[in-house]
Amino acid sequence: SCHLSFQKVSDMTFKEGAEFKIRLKPNDDGNRFSINVGHDSDNIALHFNPRFDENVIVCNSLSGGSWGEEYREGSLSFNRGEECKFYINFTMEYFFIKLPDGSTMSFPNRLGDIKYKFFEVHGDARIVGIKIK
Repeated sequence: SCHLSFQKVSDMTFKEGAEFKIRLKPNDDGNRFSINVGHDSDNIALHFNPRFDENVIVCNSLSGGSWGEEYREGSLSFNRGEECKFYINFTMEYFFIKLPDGSTMSFPNRLGDIKYKFFEVHGDARIVGIKIK
């Protein structure tokens, strides 16, 4: 089977106050995937990276190609091979990510912008659906 390791979404704008809803299906044998939100591949405000192999969620930001300090939270409340939903919204100060079990985690909006146009999903998961409202 062939896996898309990398899926980009274009022509969407994610603004402060909106809600970004993404449904994903992690691969049955996958170890980790990430959801990236930002301006481009060198400037990512939110790098949301669940790792099944470590049972942790890692968040980070990328500015001018340099990674910031990692945040680790977790354990994972979702499973390999099972479709799961994440809801993301943000302010100038923070991103808020609602996890599939209904709990919420936050991560600083280090780029400090109120509008982002770059989204991608990397790694061992495929996008089932995306909505911004």
